[in-house]
Parts: sequence; structure tokens; C-alpha cells
Amino acid sequence: MDKIQILLIVVSVLFVLFVLQLTRKKKLREGYSLIWFFLGLILLFFSVFRGIIDPLAAFVGIKVAPFIIIPFLIFVTFLLGMHFSIIISKLAEENKKLIQEVALLKNRIEKLEMEKESKI
Repeated sequence: MDKIQILLIVVSVLFVLFVLQLTRKKKLREGYSLIWFFLGLILLFFSVFRGIIDPLAAFVGIKVAPFIIIPFLIFVTFLLGMHFSIIISKLAEENKKLIQEVALLKNRIEKLEMEKESKI
């Protein structure tokens, strides 16, 4: 095991521990932490078993084996971007509905207060 492999293993383990710590402190929801946790485990797996990358890179036609990580990271970034875009869209729609409900309730309260004042 060379120094770079040890460094990658340490960084991967620290990343997984960091995700677990954020989840434990309730700064990251469990659903999202699973995504990051599995990503960290994948990084740890490829850090420990570096020999898997070489045949995979040769199969794909990439000359320098570590460069196979770049398309993988681009793909993961694309998936995460789409996932978070879907979530943001849902939250925006929910906010719109809540704002409309609050406006209707506020209008109703104002009408009830006006009726109460007119009776007095």
C-alpha cells in the first residue's frame, strides 16, 4: 500500500464519519445522508481495492486509471443536481400553497374582526 492509497482511505473514512456526525447532530436529514454515506463507501471501496480501477479503465478505454473517476463524478453530480432540483421544485410548490392558505386565513380573520367590531 503506497502513501496515496493510505491518504485516500483516511479521507474516505473521515468523509463517512463527517456524514454520520452531521446526521447525528440533525444538520443533515437521514434521506440525504444515505446518498452521501453510500458515496463515501464507494470511495472507500475504490480506495481499498485500487486494483479494480485499472481493468475498468482499460475496458472503457481510459489510459490513466484514476481519470475514470472524473466521468463517475460528473454523473453523480448530474444525478444529485437533478435530485435536488426535484426537491426544490416540490418545496417551492408547497410554499406557494402555504402562502395562499395563510392569505385566505388572514382575510377570513380580518372579516371576522370587522364583523365583531360592527356588532359592538
